[in-house]
Amino acid sequence: MRVWISGAGYGRGAVVDEAEARIPVVDHGITVGDGVFETVRARNGRPFALTRHLRRLVRSAEGLGMETPDLELIAEGVELAMAANPDLTDARVRITVTDGAGPLGSDRAVGEQTAIVALGPFPGIPPHTDVALAPWPRNEFGALAGLKTTSYADNVRALAFAKRKGASEAVFRNISGNLCEGTGSNVFVVLDGRLVTPPLSAGPLAGITRELVLEWYGGEEEDVPMGRLPEITEAFLTSTGRDVQPILHIDDLRVSAEPGPITLEAMKVFAERSASDLDP
Repeated sequence: MRVWISGAGYGRGAVVDEAEARIPVVDHGITVGDGVFETVRARNGRPFALTRHLRRLVRSAEGLGMETPDLELIAEGVELAMAANPDLTDARVRITVTDGAGPLGSDRAVGEQTAIVALGPFPGIPPHTDVALAPWPRNEFGALAGLKTTSYADNVRALAFAKRKGASEAVFRNISGNLCEGTGSNVFVVLDGRLVTPPLSAGPLAGITRELVLEWYGGEEEDVPMGRLPEITEAFLTSTGRDVQPILHIDDLRVSAEPGPITLEAMKVFAERSASDLDP
């Protein structure tokens, strides 16, 4: 695998073999998780919704108090990294920007950011999935709420918990007792015949796929109290890696025996629109 990297020792960016890529051991992304990232799907060397992903990268960086990343440089890095890995026909393009080298603590030092574009294969999308409720809540009032940062240890912990229970994703409630999000996905549910997803005020990431489903298919942003989960008749996850993926079970609660009509139509609309417009 060849990756693109910019920062200390690489100037405005270079493509190098994965084994040769180096960042300082005092990089703030390593020592304190002071960084942001995006995951973009690229099929046959063509990234999907890159403009939206890069805009969100800026929002996350600014929300974390970082300098605004150089989007022109990063877009060039994406292009170069994809060109250097032509064998990946369905690629996970991981864009990471950290605050660069810093002290061994939470203080920042003024310096050059580190930017990395790395690629790997995307697994196929199963036709449906089961999810587990994470035992820990999201803090919708926290400093990192809604930001896509490299401080992802809580997601790692929750996903491992879900997989031990035979699920592919963990879903969080927030501290107000409402449905929030998955570890790497957004959640839609059908309540009273209406398609609903938690609003951004509930603490979820503003997912790109979530955003496109709302624009292309529709739905309402509304708080979903956890106590109403037994009332839902359909549910699905959205994310870059899942597109629109039906949920059949939440813990031991069976949502539906098979994907419902609203879910199937949302899947169809997203598949058609995303195939016809690669940078919506």
